[in-house]
Amino acid sequence: MPVGTQGTIKGLATDQLEEIGCQIILGNTYHLALRPTSELIDEMGGVHKFMNWPRALLTDSGGFQMVSLLHLADITEEGVTFQSPVDGKPCS
Repeated sequence: MPVGTQGTIKGLATDQLEEIGCQIILGNTYHLALRPTSELIDEMGGVHKFMNWPRALLTDSGGFQMVSLLHLADITEEGVTFQSPVDGKPCS
């Protein structure tokens, strides 16, 4: 399962992944929200269209970042809000 953390697989085009039989790509919710941004992904019609990927996608919950980036996180009963390491703006 290739990892497309920010919606891309480095070194291979999606048609090449299909040719070698790849059935699923792993993405990272936290990183997708930061870059390319959830707004851009929405504008493009979702992650599948953004990546030009017709097969399955698996994204994590971003829970690891809640722990690994604790210094950037504000954790409440309602959820977690991060301070973006890219531009310092809040993101949730």
